[in-house]
Amino acid sequence: MSPFVNLLNSACTMLFTVARTRRLPQCVSRLLQCRYIQKERIQTNGGLKKAISAFTSVCGEDGVSTGETVREQHGRDESVHRCRPPDVVVFPRCVEEVSALAKICYRHNLPIIPFGTGTGLEGGVGASKGGVCFSLRKMDQVLDVHQEDFDVTVEPGVTRKTLNSYLRDTGLWFPVDPGADASLCGMAATSASGTNAVHYGTMRENVLNLEVVLADGTLVHTAGKGRRPRKSAAGYNLTNLFVGSEGTLGVITKATLRLYGIPEAVVSAVCSFPSVQAAVDSTVHVLQAGVPIARIEFLDDVMVDACNKFNSLSYPVMPTLFLEFHGTENSLDEQVRTTEEITSANGGADFQWARDEGTRAHLWKARHDAWYAALALRPGCKAYATDVCVPLSRLPDIIVETKEDLIQNGLTGPIAGHVGDGNFHCIMVLDPDDSDEVQRVHQFTERLARRALALEGTCTGEHGVGLGKRALLREEMGPGAMGVMQSLKESLDPKNLMNPGKVL
Repeated sequence: MSPFVNLLNSACTMLFTVARTRRLPQCVSRLLQCRYIQKERIQTNGGLKKAISAFTSVCGEDGVSTGETVREQHGRDESVHRCRPPDVVVFPRCVEEVSALAKICYRHNLPIIPFGTGTGLEGGVGASKGGVCFSLRKMDQVLDVHQEDFDVTVEPGVTRKTLNSYLRDTGLWFPVDPGADASLCGMAATSASGTNAVHYGTMRENVLNLEVVLADGTLVHTAGKGRRPRKSAAGYNLTNLFVGSEGTLGVITKATLRLYGIPEAVVSAVCSFPSVQAAVDSTVHVLQAGVPIARIEFLDDVMVDACNKFNSLSYPVMPTLFLEFHGTENSLDEQVRTTEEITSANGGADFQWARDEGTRAHLWKARHDAWYAALALRPGCKAYATDVCVPLSRLPDIIVETKEDLIQNGLTGPIAGHVGDGNFHCIMVLDPDDSDEVQRVHQFTERLARRALALEGTCTGEHGVGLGKRALLREEMGPGAMGVMQSLKESLDPKNLMNPGKVL
């Protein structure tokens, strides 16, 4: 730059500092702010250009993209949250490349946003401060399967369906099923859950070890390199620190996961109830009886009606439970008998049972297609899924209050949930071009989350915090816990480069 431009920039910087602390005319303040931001952008772009050249030396020409379409694809997920795309997308092929790329970003102060499959629901991959998206799809190897130890190690590009297909002939499977065919390391990053969690647990219970690249390129193994014991009392639980961190502490480049034996037999059932209370009471009683139920899902009457219309089904338009049992033939007979007695005592009726795979799939079709059935209620609209979780005993209260809230505010939000965990979703169907409706939906979701907090629950059972629930997280955790989390973030990521603007 010429000496004159340098002098002008220095003057603008000084004046902008004054503008922020003293009351200058608004037009002058805005003009100086624009000039200051432009200067910052010039500096950032200069660093970015140097970084892109370094990225190419690590990944090759085909491993770096600044194309608008590629950047847009990597700047959004399945949520309603929208923000700017990353400035550049890189496609590392191994952990060494991830580490080298992170070191370049650290040197140039460029934000890092890890990206798996983009199936998240809380805006976790948006580049709120620009920066570099690390797309991990090329790291797609299943590295080690230890059949006798029931564990497997995978790279971040491996999805859950890919893994289960790979395991098909081993007699093993990985049961955590969030619905989408998400990447397994992405599922670890968001502590994903799903319909099987009541029996098999969430990602938090099923990750044994993680390989993580920190913001400065340092490589760590959260349980020690190569370690895969079923339990450990050694040191701090670093593995669970990174499970659910949503890319804000590091890039997960490898995960060692628990596996389970494929059940010998599976039985499914659908049962209708006269009220939400009766359905939840049945759930509690089944769990108290020690029935090792694999899935127990709830649909409210609105959702059942939507599913009937969408799939030409004929379930009674009532609160409904979808159940599944895993085990041996003999154990299933006892589970089914006990469950039928409990549900019948709570007013359950219209039982439909199925053992063969085809019939089971037909029974579960309503639950599996709930998202699309809800969208079909208002063609041309968009959907947004809320995600709260409360103690089981409080579930009837919150569902009844939520349904009343929906009716009073003229909103479309059929309910589906993992009732065995106290976790449920209102699938909000709205017209994104109707600003009034968008505002009413936003206010409803805030009320719902705070209703869950008031009932000793959480603002998110499985979707995560991302962009949209940061204020709610502060209310839920309190200043002490938030301070600890902030300290951990600053210790591991002192420059705030790892997925900035998310969670904290």
